Amino acid sequence: MNLDAMIQELTDKTRGTLLINEPMRYHTSFRIGGPADAFFLPTDEEDVKIALLACQQHGVPVTVIGAGTNLLVSDLGIEGLVLCLNRRLTSISIDDCYMTVGGGAQLSVVSAVAAQRSLAGLEFAVGIPGTVAGAVAMNSAAHGSRMSDIVSRVRALRLDGTEVVLKAGDCGFGEKTSVFQNQEYVIVEVVLRLQPGDGDQIAKARDKYAKDRSAKQPLEYPSAGCVFKNPAGGGAGRYIDQAGCKGLRVGDAEVSRLHANFIVNLGNATARDVVQLINQVQKLVIDKVGVRLEPEIRIIGR
Repeated sequence: MNLDAMIQELTDKTRGTLLINEPMRYHTSFRIGGPADAFFLPTDEEDVKIALLACQQHGVPVTVIGAGTNLLVSDLGIEGLVLCLNRRLTSISIDDCYMTVGGGAQLSVVSAVAAQRSLAGLEFAVGIPGTVAGAVAMNSAAHGSRMSDIVSRVRALRLDGTEVVLKAGDCGFGEKTSVFQNQEYVIVEVVLRLQPGDGDQIAKARDKYAKDRSAKQPLEYPSAGCVFKNPAGGGAGRYIDQAGCKGLRVGDAEVSRLHANFIVNLGNATARDVVQLINQVQKLVIDKVGVRLEPEIRIIGR
């Protein structure tokens, strides 16, 4: 890995912002994470291509993130380059019932724009943090709806900078998963297929979902959202609660007392604290309830 050569190439050829040894706690909703060797915020799609090619040429590993809302980053940080699309590539255009959206656009903003145009299908996303690209990669879901219900096609870049367009059926959508989680693609644009709707009904649904989220989720503390995937037969939070895990704590990482499928950072939690707590919860749920829980959050870094 020739990190210095990659850094020099990005400095010379791109217009984006490049930060060295950047603490990842500034870029994750958990507010946890050691430094990335290099952290790059591209100005445009051309910057993304240049960064990917430079990493490939110089043998530098690249990690792609959005708003960092579903991530736990190692206390030792991340080797190589972190390519962050959060609030980059944010264009939104509408043609009939189709919305073409940049991968770095905030999902909540896109949901609001759809509502303003009386387009139905994105009401469920009113309270989901993060980018459109991240929501597609995770096949984010809420209130009985999910991103795979409305994705028409995805335009992405491979790690060698070449472009690929995938129809919805080629995206490998599953329960909180897709082909994009393997870090072999960078989503730069998504086309969403919505439906004509009644503006008042859309507004009422968005308001209800926003209130439900505020009442049921521990939004006052940093977290990465739901920690575990929902197993067949029930919600993960219910099983965690049945196992008596609410309030369980390691360091400043605590199983939320409001929503058992959230681990919150009470102030100075480390990734090590969170991982130990995840392991404890998994063991207790197996021992007491007989259900095996699979993490939903991505754990990345050294």
